[in-house]
Amino acid sequence: MTSGTRGIGKSVHSTDQTAFCELMVGARKAAGLTQHALALRLKKPQSFVAKYEGGERRLDVVEFIAISRALGADPLKLMATFVTGGKGKSAGAKKPAA
Repeated sequence: MTSGTRGIGKSVHSTDQTAFCELMVGARKAAGLTQHALALRLKKPQSFVAKYEGGERRLDVVEFIAISRALGADPLKLMATFVTGGKGKSAGAKKPAA
């Protein structure tokens, strides 16, 4: 059975994937973080952030929640923003306390 017969494509570069990447970039920027600063919070290399933001890598739900929390964002609000077609700035990300 090919992926096309199920109605869900496997393309990493789908319209929805692009929108998700834009949401994640917007949420990071709304939190006032660079890719490097976020990577430090996640204890991951900067390339991890660059790859999922650029659409080269997909996130699983556990990673999405960890990233949302590192951004100071509510994962449910962030996902709701994605589902309703919004962008990252209204996703509940807040600037971290200094």
